[in-house]
Amino acid sequence: MGASERHHSTDNQVLQLIHRFGVPLGVGDKTIAQVCEEARIDCATLLAVVNFALYKEYNDIGQIHIPTLRLYLENAHTYFMNFQLPRIRQQLLEAINLAGIDNKIPLLIIRFYDEYVEEIRAHIQHENEFAFEHHPTDDQHVAAKAVELKNLIIKYYPHSDKSTAPQTAEQERLLYAVLHDLYHFENELALHCAIEDEIMLPAIAREEKKQGFKQEDIKIAEIQEELSAREKDVLVQIVNGLSNKEIADILCLSTHTVMSHRKNIARKLNIHSTAGLTIYAIVNGIVELDKLSDDTMRR
Repeated sequence: MGASERHHSTDNQVLQLIHRFGVPLGVGDKTIAQVCEEARIDCATLLAVVNFALYKEYNDIGQIHIPTLRLYLENAHTYFMNFQLPRIRQQLLEAINLAGIDNKIPLLIIRFYDEYVEEIRAHIQHENEFAFEHHPTDDQHVAAKAVELKNLIIKYYPHSDKSTAPQTAEQERLLYAVLHDLYHFENELALHCAIEDEIMLPAIAREEKKQGFKQEDIKIAEIQEELSAREKDVLVQIVNGLSNKEIADILCLSTHTVMSHRKNIARKLNIHSTAGLTIYAIVNGIVELDKLSDDTMRR
């Protein structure tokens, strides 16, 4: 790859990264700091992600703004599931239409692809529900499925009838496009997981440690968004040690709605442990200390 090609590839990757932070186009000659300020994006966090993506370097100096990084990761999830993976599937479907209805192998390959996408969906759902905590073994399993999928296409995908040369050429073009996009998606997913492991999880651990030992650091002034009245109701029940189902029964909500409220509470407060939520609720007058049971205080 020549210098100009590497430069183009780098520019394209940087554009994709900053887009996921919500940076709009049409920035003119503004500096990165000016763009981030106008978009209300933490500049240090954006630069940390870009530098890590380009150079695989990250110095954990405690400047990561977790809500900004969470926005980036959630936008990446949306891009994967709503654009990138459906686009690959559409190309596979077009290739299947050229293979003929009598051949079962393309249908089996797309079934395998759908299972692969479903595993990624479950992986992402787990991250969203559990504050982006995931397991490297899950990443390895998803990566192995991608390799198997590519091998199935390369080794076993049937060609169209040789008598229809233009149709055969179009099918191969589609399949090569699928392979190219799969390789690209694998690289993006690997980078995504590395950002979670190397930047997000250490930042969350550092924040939880700070919240666990410095109650004075948990103040409304640090919160990006206020809790709604219903979220405060859910928070009270969380502090009381109730399960999602028990909270749902008491507040006349569905379990899914309770889980959604819990996710929003964790995102807004940037607090993910029950101990931290308890401290926050006490400091901010949402629950009264003398009304908490001994069991609650020991948790």
